[in-house]
Amino acid sequence: MTPIVILVGSMTGNAEFAAEDMQQILRDEYGRQVEFFLMDNLDATIFMPGKVYLICTSTYGEGEVPENAQRLYRELCDGRPDLSGIRYAVFGLGDSNYRETFNFGGKRFDDILGTLGASRLGERGMHDARSCIAPEEFGRDWLYGWFAGVREAID
Repeated sequence: MTPIVILVGSMTGNAEFAAEDMQQILRDEYGRQVEFFLMDNLDATIFMPGKVYLICTSTYGEGEVPENAQRLYRELCDGRPDLSGIRYAVFGLGDSNYRETFNFGGKRFDDILGTLGASRLGERGMHDARSCIAPEEFGRDWLYGWFAGVREAID
């Protein structure tokens, strides 16, 4: 079974709480080996073939990635490492009150990873703070659907 690495970009803790729930489900219900990292001080060497990366990130400011994810994001954009062979998924948090930048933290990671040759597995999850559904609850529902759709590809 392919190990899953959860990478978390969060300002207020909402993305971290959602990611912790996802980690528990992947580990306890699906029996997956899961590594969990806040993006603080991570660089592009975190991406290694043979694993699936789940990016769980909020959106900050005017559509930016959270402060703790900025170093990794900038390194990907500036260093442009070859990420061919890397597989990933994205779960983003945002607020549709900000239409022009809704869920851009997740979109930015999705765009740069794809540009660098990585392959996204499944659809990007997009939580909306206006939905009245807690990020953890929405994340759990998204994860169940995502995992059902990609299970054969990662077993």
